[in-house]
Amino acid sequence: MIFVGGVPLSGDPSSQDLGFETLTALMDHPLLIAASDSFNAQNERKISVSSASLQTSKLVYLFQREFATVDPALVDLVGTDEATTCVGIAIRNSRTGIVSAAHIDFPNVVEAGLSQMLSLVVDQDADTPLDVHIVGSYVDTPCSYDDTPVQQPYIDTENVFEFEGYSCSLCVKIIEALHNRIEKFHIRTLHVLGRNTRWDSEGVGYPIFHGFVMETSSGSIFPASFDETLRSPDEIIRRIRLGASFEDPNLCDRLLDTYDTSNDLFVIDPCTWSILQIQRAMMFQNASDTQILMACSTSPLAEGPDFVQNQRRMMDYLIHHPRWQESFPSGLPRIFKRSEQGSWIKQ
Repeated sequence: MIFVGGVPLSGDPSSQDLGFETLTALMDHPLLIAASDSFNAQNERKISVSSASLQTSKLVYLFQREFATVDPALVDLVGTDEATTCVGIAIRNSRTGIVSAAHIDFPNVVEAGLSQMLSLVVDQDADTPLDVHIVGSYVDTPCSYDDTPVQQPYIDTENVFEFEGYSCSLCVKIIEALHNRIEKFHIRTLHVLGRNTRWDSEGVGYPIFHGFVMETSSGSIFPASFDETLRSPDEIIRRIRLGASFEDPNLCDRLLDTYDTSNDLFVIDPCTWSILQIQRAMMFQNASDTQILMACSTSPLAEGPDFVQNQRRMMDYLIHHPRWQESFPSGLPRIFKRSEQGSWIKQ
């Protein structure tokens, strides 16, 4: 159930286009337009080891398809970046302060992913208000009435079925899933699609923001990007695990669980990479940057400057470590504990 400004959002539950109709109503809502404008007016926070926001703060960082539920008593900041067609979402229990955040990439993980996120956020009271912030995606394939691209404020309500991009279908699925659940979701921020799109002189869209960070104590959310040193711990393994999850039936339709909420630990469960992944890495190790972008990204024109470098580092690791058992000796998880200085130490 979705609320805006404390008022439930009505909708026709029998409609075949419930998700799209609800998304359209939300994008048109004056309160959410104002919240999106306010979010858009903020300067993106550049979070690094030396930044004032992190010097005394404990951070949990999420990669694509990951989620984490954090306790404000143990974690000060939770966030993600590198999103183009993906969506970042944060759900906060306004009574307990518990926050679950995720970097969602495809519609097939949404329903199970929300259940995963809510498992530690929702208490026994079904009426607990849950604050929801949704940031990311952009107009990656503009709708049109003919063959002429149309620059739109967000989505063309009359041409949704002609929209072939990744972003729109993901946003529709997220909103539909929230609407259909019994929990009470109070949408606070909806900065997606056209509201998160800038256009170049040729009419090509790009994301305005690629990520966010939430202050867990207050529930405040800000546009953010993270220094590569903070995309940790175990960056390469976690990036490779994403690719492995597409071939693992136990992982392909759900979010990747990475963080131990009660103990403030990162726990990377064993994952296996197939011969197909290794062959793909070998095939692309000498490919051009453009070839890698076109083959590995849903949005090759909108990726960050380090996207190709990250892909090459993953390929290099797979080529030099073809046996997954080398990375998970005895089939045990890789566990990282936070040091007193805030960095992560492998146990």
